[in-house]
Amino acid sequence: MLKRLFLIFILGLASLPALALQPDEVLPDPALEARARALSAQLRCLVCQNESIDDSNATLARDLRILVRERLKAGDSDQAIKDFLVARYGEFVLLKPPLEPRTLLLWIGPPGLLVIGGIAILWSIRRRRVAAPAPLSAEEQARIDDILKREG
Repeated sequence: MLKRLFLIFILGLASLPALALQPDEVLPDPALEARARALSAQLRCLVCQNESIDDSNATLARDLRILVRERLKAGDSDQAIKDFLVARYGEFVLLKPPLEPRTLLLWIGPPGLLVIGGIAILWSIRRRRVAAPAPLSAEEQARIDDILKREG
């Protein structure tokens, strides 16, 4: 019984989100720290690629969190920090790239593929639909009746 409770406790801990932010990274000014956390949530971890630098334990994500905090302490605006990181790493560093002509495919690509897939499925279903067979002529029906009488 105790082993089961311990196992449930361990599995429960494993399901909690990992806190990547280290205590030595936290800024003493709560307002700056709040800005740093908000910015970090908008920046992609270039190693993990599917999570923000705020959630990632990767070394590069830690370096980026520290860089964001250093630039905040230097007085940079949020947009200036984003612009700096985009200039250094490209727009891929942003979790939500801006809606511009060059990023239009990123925004319309997934919904467009979904629509194209739906159309393909509907087209496939319609193509498989078999039309009802034409009724038998009187001559064909007579032949079938003749065959059934001989066999039966």
